[in-house]
Amino acid sequence: MKKCKAFIIGGSAGSLEVLLKVLPSVNPELSFPIVIVIHRKHGADSLLPGLLSSRTKMPVKEADEKEKMIPGTIYIAPSDYHLLIEMDRTFSLDYSEKVNYSRPAIDVTFQTAAEAYKEELACLLLSGSNADGVKGLMTVKNWGGIAVIQDPDTAQVAYMPEQARKNVTIDRVLRIEEMAAFINLLS
Repeated sequence: MKKCKAFIIGGSAGSLEVLLKVLPSVNPELSFPIVIVIHRKHGADSLLPGLLSSRTKMPVKEADEKEKMIPGTIYIAPSDYHLLIEMDRTFSLDYSEKVNYSRPAIDVTFQTAAEAYKEELACLLLSGSNADGVKGLMTVKNWGGIAVIQDPDTAQVAYMPEQARKNVTIDRVLRIEEMAAFINLLS
């Protein structure tokens, strides 16, 4: 298994339920940060960091401009901003046009992280109803990273992981109950 320096999770419809099941079993002393990009309405769920915090011993926070990522911390893309990973591995927030009808867009985060982390990146695409994340996973693979998807049979909305499986060489297809163990093994 390659050395992982960042783990990014992208999802849309049906993905929050997956995170609430997976996070309690993730090792709170991971050697890398976890970044979560979920499609959500602007201002609608400022409760998300608190909700996820209640399921893990890891610190959970919204990503801030120019913030450097700390291992063992979960960062959430703020609603209505694209979350970019800069070459110095800090966050950048962007308010440009929506991508795949979404801001934050999973593709934007996956693609910028792939360039910054190359083969030290692993990305997981969860349940969702559009193809956001598919181009991002292609970029992750092109830079030598690990591309993982939720088993579409376990997804509330299978379209997103199905599109990834059809268009990208996926390294692992994981059922919900396998995800935490997979993440822990990367540390």
